[in-house]
Amino acid sequence: MLGMSKDTLRYYDRIGIVSPSRKDNRYRRYSRDDLIDLMNIQIMRYADLSLDEIKGKVGFRKMENIDSAYCEEVAVFLDAKNAATRKKITHLEKVSQLLNIAAETLRDFNDESDQRLSEFVRELYKDIYDNEPKIFKEGCDQHQG
Repeated sequence: MLGMSKDTLRYYDRIGIVSPSRKDNRYRRYSRDDLIDLMNIQIMRYADLSLDEIKGKVGFRKMENIDSAYCEEVAVFLDAKNAATRKKITHLEKVSQLLNIAAETLRDFNDESDQRLSEFVRELYKDIYDNEPKIFKEGCDQHQG
């Protein structure tokens, strides 16, 4: 119904994320609540959460009483995941720009397009260098020669 493979469903059952009831013939029987859990898992996987994160951080509607401290902990976790996702998006947008400018330069190679690519690469390198741990000059001097 949800387009999930049998192997995936078996794995989720084995690791305890979704545990459907069993019939006498040992076939798994998924309830409406199990299907909702599976849909939630698909959404969380789509949002790039690992199965460990889903199992460890994000409880499902099985909680009898919702604990506000738990909700806050999960909200903070989701905020952090969102911040990491935003960082990835920014990175991928820069990669996309680099690829577009490089392709344009190759299609119409001239001094102006080459200069535009060079400027973008310099800015990109500056961003990379500013975000990477600094290499101490003393360490580099030891390897010269």
